[in-house]
Amino acid sequence: MLRLAARRPGPCGHGRPSLPPRVLAPLRHNSRHMEKIRAAVIGVGYLGRFHAQKYAQLADCTLVGVTDSQLETAARVAAELHTRASVDYRDLLGRVDAVSVVTPTPSHRDIALAFLESGAHVLVEKPIAESAAQAQQLIDVARRHRRVLQVGHLERFNPAILAAEPLLAAPRFIECHRMAPFKERGTDVNVVLDLMIHDIDLVQMIVGSPVATLDAVGTPVFSGEIDIANARLRFENGCVANVTASRVSLKTERKLRVFCDDAYLSIDLQQKILTVIRKRSTPAGAGQLPVQIEEQSFDQGDALLAEISGFLAAIRGERAVLVSGEDGLRALQTAIAISEAVQRRPGAPAVRGHEH
Repeated sequence: MLRLAARRPGPCGHGRPSLPPRVLAPLRHNSRHMEKIRAAVIGVGYLGRFHAQKYAQLADCTLVGVTDSQLETAARVAAELHTRASVDYRDLLGRVDAVSVVTPTPSHRDIALAFLESGAHVLVEKPIAESAAQAQQLIDVARRHRRVLQVGHLERFNPAILAAEPLLAAPRFIECHRMAPFKERGTDVNVVLDLMIHDIDLVQMIVGSPVATLDAVGTPVFSGEIDIANARLRFENGCVANVTASRVSLKTERKLRVFCDDAYLSIDLQQKILTVIRKRSTPAGAGQLPVQIEEQSFDQGDALLAEISGFLAAIRGERAVLVSGEDGLRALQTAIAISEAVQRRPGAPAVRGHEH
């Protein structure tokens, strides 16, 4: 039996990540002496540049620097945001209170570890690391140094997900589709670790139960890694999730459907639309469907700004971490198990391996 740990259930049948009180307390104490949080971004390519922009616009922090392996990239973002550029993240050790690590996955552990050990709080993009052992090392070091470790599972801050959460008690079946056109960016990992991991995190948050068994199929198409994959997860509480991810699609789609005993929720994560279909509480009249349909549309908002604002609030001890290191580890464990299941299938094409 495959048993991947589940977080403790919350009042709606799913859990909430949090820092233990022994960690929150010293952060609150320190926050009284902290005026502006000194922040930096490590890796300012496509996504990292957006991280840097968010820190720069927030009143409660100062963006003291950005680094990138390409000096031209770092200099361009630094000039845009009136901060300092560097090609070596070690130049910032001991000079910042918080960092976003937005580099390729293979470097996550070493960079995040260096900043945690220097006393900084860390927001690391997903996946948290290359292996479960690396992720656990980061969790242990963050706990030992009483630092915040947050993982960049951005869909947790999607307004449609936030609105749906109170309705997500005791799901029976979940279906996820995440499709995207092919791009070279992100192909340092397979599609499970690149795209599907977003939905893995959401599903495990919603279900709040360990994975009992899983089956998966997938194949590389344009890269040396798995480019399209489907996984069927059966949880110990009986819920089943069917999750599909592709980065070789002609369209972009991010949809999640949740079936409960008395309702069906359809969540368009891209368009920010939540549709709830329920059985009518009273008999249907002539020409009426036996269900009632409610649809809500939400502003696109700024999920990344919400994520970074939440990170800074957690540093100040004003709130718990929404996506903890443990959450990142749990999603990574499942993603690795799916990747391995794909590779074990008879006739599966060879793909580049990962450290486990």
